[in-house]
Amino acid sequence: MPSCDTLSFDPASIRIPNGHFIAGRLETGGPGLPVIRPSDGQVIAELPVADAATVDRAVTDAAAAQAQSGWGACAPRERARVLRRFADLIEADGCALGQLEALSSTRPITDAMAYDVPATAEAFRFFAEYADKLGGEVAATRSDHLGLVVSEPYGVVAAITPWNFPLSMVSWKAGAALAAGNAVVVKPSELTPFSTLRLAEIAVEAGLPPGLLTVIQGDGRTTGDALCRHPRVGKISFTGSTLTGAAIMAASAASGVKPVTLELGGKSPQLVFADVPDLAKTAGDVAGSILYNAGQVCVAGSRLIVEEPVADAMLDALVACFSAVRPGPTWEAGTGFAPIVSRRQLDRIDDIVRRTIAAGATVLCGGGPMPGRNAGAWYAPTILTNVTPDMPAAREEIFGPVLTVQTFSGEEQGIALADHPDYGLAAGVHTGDIGKAMRAMRRIQAGTVWINRYGRTADFVVPTGGFKRSGIGKDLGRQAVEANLRHKSVLIAF
Repeated sequence: MPSCDTLSFDPASIRIPNGHFIAGRLETGGPGLPVIRPSDGQVIAELPVADAATVDRAVTDAAAAQAQSGWGACAPRERARVLRRFADLIEADGCALGQLEALSSTRPITDAMAYDVPATAEAFRFFAEYADKLGGEVAATRSDHLGLVVSEPYGVVAAITPWNFPLSMVSWKAGAALAAGNAVVVKPSELTPFSTLRLAEIAVEAGLPPGLLTVIQGDGRTTGDALCRHPRVGKISFTGSTLTGAAIMAASAASGVKPVTLELGGKSPQLVFADVPDLAKTAGDVAGSILYNAGQVCVAGSRLIVEEPVADAMLDALVACFSAVRPGPTWEAGTGFAPIVSRRQLDRIDDIVRRTIAAGATVLCGGGPMPGRNAGAWYAPTILTNVTPDMPAAREEIFGPVLTVQTFSGEEQGIALADHPDYGLAAGVHTGDIGKAMRAMRRIQAGTVWINRYGRTADFVVPTGGFKRSGIGKDLGRQAVEANLRHKSVLIAF
């Protein structure tokens, strides 16, 4: 973890970079979208909105920078060296980055410094090591021919990142695209735009040619749509809602088809069998999967599917975990439970919970906004029991600290409940029987299945991505770099 004199900080003391970052320079803009701190509801900046002309200028400059710098054609090890220097400078600037992340997002400063900043640096190191590992292959052909498959960058990759983990999501998308030799134009969420700008400044300091990491600000309707439609964008990577993912696919096809990587919504199950070897550990895993970042995580384990013999003990342990959360401003070191990103999102969470209760669910704990808070938006950790698959909280992605509970009797029923009809991003399976775990893994349609644990490790080697309405393609792993390369077939006759 980067070293700071103290983790707690005064939010009024933070320098906020604001504007677009084009051609290696920060361009301040005029009035635009208000950026509101989730912890207290205060407006801290007006974010400029890039119109179609600004988007065109940013993409055109990025394409020119990629071509003129020779980034895609240089020795791959040189790209790796620059990306490693970038990672080193991210760690050196960790305090400033962590404070920017905590200031305007839902990430408490303790988590931002312990996880987000180090993970961002390590992701760039990980992708740097693939720069010279994926060059193509020699094809099997007849003896008087030589067949080659040559890998080439697309040129410009558009990355549209979500508000829940601004820093690490940029590293996932930009790291893979840069390692493959592309320029990247990032549109961060208008709710959490600032740490991405600082990251772009650091990239230039590290020696990345100006223009290769461009940042444009704005909303999805204006800026994001123009970016997806731009004819010089060769590929798009997006993390966010299923509805927005569908809109991005439509917009990207408007100027000619282009590949997309989409990590979208989830309703991930935690399937707990009665034979779990350590019920207390499993309860901690389940609680952490929905309480972390107040459930504002794509892979949040929002559906508990628990076998009847251990259901009561599991719920008792979960209520204890849910009751122990420590809400507070994201800039205070003691904060262990995040605010909801906006009042609008809090109201949406509450609406789904209320409709589920009206449909017959029982509130075991929570069930509404947390009382006694300031103007910030906190939602009480909530457990809903007596939930059926057709209820809103079981069907819809909530993106908040709400856990639904369904019980089952027998392996077949448990697996059937775990497999969601629409979403398939991730799943957790908890059992002491490896055969049972493997059968469940095979049957559950999800892009990631964790067994007797929940959540990613810090080595980035296992790709992530969804099935069904949860997305297309993969982030992380070798697959993420390959997705940023196009392949040219060459056949030479002797």
